Amino acid sequence: MTGSSPDLPTLPSLRTLTGADVLKHIEGNRPACLEVVRRGYLTHESGDSSNPHSAFLRFPHRPTSRIISLPAYLGGEFEVAGIKWIASFPENPATRGIPRASATLVLNDTGTGYPFVCMESSIVSATRTAASAVLGAEALSGGRSAQRIGVIGTGLIAGHVWKFLRDLDWKIGGFRLFDRDRTHAERFGRMLTEQGAEDVVVTDDVRDAFTGCDVVVLTTVAGEPHIHDPRLLAHAPVVLHLSLRDLSPEMVLAAQNITDDVDHAVRENTSLHLAEKATGNRDFIDGTIAGVLNGDVTVDRDRPVIFSPFGLGVLDLAVGKWVHDRAAAGGDGHDIPDFFGEAVRQA
Repeated sequence: MTGSSPDLPTLPSLRTLTGADVLKHIEGNRPACLEVVRRGYLTHESGDSSNPHSAFLRFPHRPTSRIISLPAYLGGEFEVAGIKWIASFPENPATRGIPRASATLVLNDTGTGYPFVCMESSIVSATRTAASAVLGAEALSGGRSAQRIGVIGTGLIAGHVWKFLRDLDWKIGGFRLFDRDRTHAERFGRMLTEQGAEDVVVTDDVRDAFTGCDVVVLTTVAGEPHIHDPRLLAHAPVVLHLSLRDLSPEMVLAAQNITDDVDHAVRENTSLHLAEKATGNRDFIDGTIAGVLNGDVTVDRDRPVIFSPFGLGVLDLAVGKWVHDRAAAGGDGHDIPDFFGEAVRQA
């Protein structure tokens, strides 16, 4: 805590957590993290939250890049507010040799409004995305097993999805991997094999990642639909559409559709948004994943189902608060007692 004169209240301090601090509390604890995401979804579904639409900052001279702000409040056991500020610069890996995404999460005390932690958040973001995907896969398929999983887009998010599948002891018979850059898929395949996965095959045809796969994971950076044939869904797979824009309206309309928040997911030209434009309504959306979890939404497992989670800011808060509490209890991170200091009283 910061020092102050005896007659003035002490101002709050601010903790900072690096990516290493964050990862320390996620590695080895993914089952607990998945339960945090489950409870976060249910808290949001109950209405004890505020999740404004994300704001997209775009650049006239750099059309493929963007920075997104996700403010939110999550009540219940979490009782926290905050904002994620996440940048996506797709040219980074090729031109600068650094990751595409970078992010910061700031959490605020809901009693005073003061921020109490600033943490590296690309790991939080990827973790909550993967946790929600694997939670959805279990809820929609009815268990933790798959004869074969197809993966389309074999980058960072796909890797985090695999870590949740692995750490939650999913029984998986094989993998079919597709990436427009085959070397990425081959590298991903080697990692899977080294970590005990069997029957790992890299394919040059995206259709092979559907054929015979009862779970399909889409984690690309596609800006518009590139998968158009509804016949790929004839065997009723569970499709985890994490990248949101891969599937044509025809694909969407051929399946049951589950999301995490309808108003958030049906915008910004997502596949669900394009399907709404094509039909003039949202009747093709069957409900939310929280509705599935609490029994309000029933899934027909004889039909294909597509889970298209928009990625809610409340999930960043849930995972971020969980990480912060663990880190603070363990003395991790760097505490800045005079971050606000006396200057703020004089401003």
